[in-house]
Amino acid sequence: MNEWIRKYGLKAVMGAGLLLLAGCQSNYSLVRVEGGRVPITAVYDEYPDKEAEKLIEHYKEKVDSIMSPVIGYAAATLTAYRPESPLSNLIADVLRDGAKQLTGQPADVAVMNMGGIRNALPEGNITYGTIYEIAPFENALCVVTMDGATLETLFSQIASVHGEGISGAQLVITSDGKLEEAKVGGRKIEKDKEYTIATIDYLAEGNDKLEAFRDARSKQVSKKHLLRNLLLDYVAKCEKEGRVIQAETENRIIVR
Repeated sequence: MNEWIRKYGLKAVMGAGLLLLAGCQSNYSLVRVEGGRVPITAVYDEYPDKEAEKLIEHYKEKVDSIMSPVIGYAAATLTAYRPESPLSNLIADVLRDGAKQLTGQPADVAVMNMGGIRNALPEGNITYGTIYEIAPFENALCVVTMDGATLETLFSQIASVHGEGISGAQLVITSDGKLEEAKVGGRKIEKDKEYTIATIDYLAEGNDKLEAFRDARSKQVSKKHLLRNLLLDYVAKCEKEGRVIQAETENRIIVR
């Protein structure tokens, strides 16, 4: 089941629903197109449409059968928040170690944006669905190289947004978003030295105000290694070794 989900992901889950719907299609013609905002609130849970519920239930059973198997256990609820959090630390660590898939060794640093972490990791059983809720996007592992000067610029940009998920580095920032100090592996950054940074392809394109990624010397991207799959592999490894999932804040980003 794990390999099937890893290989086909959301496309397979959606495809299963579409396949089942195919036999129910009718011919329609477009009459009018109107646009507007429809707020999604709890009111839809309070007054559900019975026909919609009946239609969805059949497909929900199919999806739940794929997403509900338990693959691990979290010792405590992990959440993501700035400047540093247990969940962002965990995901950044997984990314940094995941660089071995592309380069044969862990990256010097890893960066994960808080905005890409879409849900908390609740205490208790971890399912496939749990990981999909945390990492719903098709974000792929990316390893870039950049010199120390560019890396310092990247860290300054992280300071300007008051923190992101990082691994392998220690930052001291001010409350107004300025970088005071940055170290990699406990050492000061050498401006001419080349460093490897593991991240996701979305950030490697310079998004989320991390434009320094655009000045990377090289970039390797693997669509075969999605962030979601790296997390699934990590949970499976911990389960196999009899370990529960846990993480803490470690003063990776200190605000002064």
